[in-house]
Amino acid sequence: MSLYSVLVFIHIFSAIIGMGPGLVMTGIVSHATNLTELRHAYVIRNHLHRLTMIGGTLLLLTGLAMGAMHTFLFKQGWYVISFVLFLVALAFGPLLLKPKSKPIKELLNTATGEEIPPEYNRLAKKLFFVERIETAIFLVIISLMILKPF
Repeated sequence: MSLYSVLVFIHIFSAIIGMGPGLVMTGIVSHATNLTELRHAYVIRNHLHRLTMIGGTLLLLTGLAMGAMHTFLFKQGWYVISFVLFLVALAFGPLLLKPKSKPIKELLNTATGEEIPPEYNRLAKKLFFVERIETAIFLVIISLMILKPF
């Protein structure tokens, strides 16, 4: 097995580890019916987020390593667009997701009782919209990696 084949293997597993949990993170917190469930759902979500960070980092590193080994990839449209989209999705974290997550975390830390505060739904709707856009970007990237259309 060549080094390139090992990198492809790691790259595919990284996609499963990194993107798989990312596809369900919104759904996990969407079905909570009370504050205790919601808080627990966010704990699970945070654990899954660690997997997405590990997988995403490995995706970036292995993808660049494969490009360095086979420089013609940097001339392939599907590779370049996938890389640019990945960087855009990566920028979502600090620029969009974190600012939209912070008030939710504060609300969950200060809320009392079992009723989910009405303010949560307004905040979550904004966060989930951005997460769905990011998910769509990742699905486009996966499609480009599989189909290699250009």
